[in-house]
Amino acid sequence: MSRMIILTEAELRKVIRLDRDAVACIEEAFAALATKAVAMPPILRLDIPEYRGEVDVKTAYVPGIEGFAIKISPGFFDNPKIGLLSTNGMMVLLSSRTGLVQALLLDNGYLTDVRTAAAGAVAAKYLSRENASVAAIFGAGMQARLQLEALTLVRPIREARIWARDAAKAQGVAAELAAKLGFPVTATSDARGAVIGADLIVTTTPSETPIIEAGWLEPGQHLTAVGSDAEHKNEIDPAAIAGAGLYVADSLKQTRRLGELHHAIDAGLVAADAVFAELGQIVAGRAPGRTRNDQITIADLTGTGIQDTAIATLAFARAGAAKAGTTFES
Repeated sequence: MSRMIILTEAELRKVIRLDRDAVACIEEAFAALATKAVAMPPILRLDIPEYRGEVDVKTAYVPGIEGFAIKISPGFFDNPKIGLLSTNGMMVLLSSRTGLVQALLLDNGYLTDVRTAAAGAVAAKYLSRENASVAAIFGAGMQARLQLEALTLVRPIREARIWARDAAKAQGVAAELAAKLGFPVTATSDARGAVIGADLIVTTTPSETPIIEAGWLEPGQHLTAVGSDAEHKNEIDPAAIAGAGLYVADSLKQTRRLGELHHAIDAGLVAADAVFAELGQIVAGRAPGRTRNDQITIADLTGTGIQDTAIATLAFARAGAAKAGTTFES
């Protein structure tokens, strides 16, 4: 007989929040990716183009951790037109020792949202200037909201701009975040204007054509791209990748195949075998991060299975301590 815990999104929201603990959890996961014999297979991907749909399956095993997560993550980007969220999903946590299911995390994508935003905070912590205070966020979905909140955990943000193709959504998100975070957040329809004078730029869209041009970037800026998690997605001008003072991947194997880097490779601007630092190597002290205040730094975050195992493990432990969830035996 096997026994597992079923946790709903509401229960998971009570035990996992986007806070410094979540950022530390993902920071440690990146360090493990650079220092341990992590098993992280390529992302399994299913496209459903007629509905602008995609499904990713990610996983990773980390030696020394009692469990590993398998995540199913759908993204259907026309859903908002019919009143539904564009992303959802679930995670299954299995025992590393026996393979038995320990927990079913029915998070509807919440844990992915948290771990993705936390990764943005880790990138900003190691790659942006310590006094970075002005943020530009591209997108008006949940990840846009969370990325700005995450930045406030690691940098003294005092002003932010929101750009999105849907101006009304940008205005709504800006008003919401200004009220929540207590500093000016303004919506703009001028993408280049959003970049001018920003210290930190984060792109969170499913765009298939660049929304940031290389010529817009200024010395000292840091840019994190989180939207290009599929081969056809492209938020950043490939010339910006080639011209960056420091380009950093979450997983170089992944970004060569489906991140912003792969567009620069396809354009002939970067060699296919070019070697770049990974974020985990910088976190672990095995590669340098920002070395000059005038460097333009870019983090290419495609999302890794180790982040999912890390956040699922934390959620399972906290749920157990809180005696949350429903036990199911079979």
